Amino acid sequence: MTLERDNPGFFLTTVESALGWARKYSLFPYPFVTACCGMEFMAVSCSHYDTDRFGAALPRFTPRQADLLFVVGTVNHKLAPVLLRIWEQMAEPKWCVAFGACASSGGFYDNYTTVAGIDKILPVDMYIPGCPPRPETVIDALMHLQRNIQRSRQPIIGEHGGKQAHPELPELLGKPIDTRLQDLA
Repeated sequence: MTLERDNPGFFLTTVESALGWARKYSLFPYPFVTACCGMEFMAVSCSHYDTDRFGAALPRFTPRQADLLFVVGTVNHKLAPVLLRIWEQMAEPKWCVAFGACASSGGFYDNYTTVAGIDKILPVDMYIPGCPPRPETVIDALMHLQRNIQRSRQPIIGEHGGKQAHPELPELLGKPIDTRLQDLA
């Protein structure tokens, strides 16, 4: 087979396929670490497992620069509004991963303070089982999420219309506290 210099060839694809491929390899994770699964999350980010080859190496510590939310550890009802606010501040399109048993289902905590799965607060795209999950499981979930991102319909900014819909907070959190200054007279 000879290489012809006169015929440069061509590349044929759709805009949606190109966007899917680009988004697949440009994930910017925001780690929301609250408990012991954080050690495993740090192990996944080290050089032995090298999440950089999946395009998800540099964690962003501001939600405005992130598009992948890793909820790592236990979430209680007092922390749920904070998690929801972080989710709302993230850039579109965005994805969420429940990392470990506590984030997925509440774990072994069966009490009134723990949220029994973060899917009660915000939409979850991938669940990673385990207490704590093995780094190999995390990488497998990341590869599945990348496949889902590439195969899904890619929203163009003009179409989505702004804020993403999310479930309302449960009533267990109580009423919001009025922080306005009251007239003391």
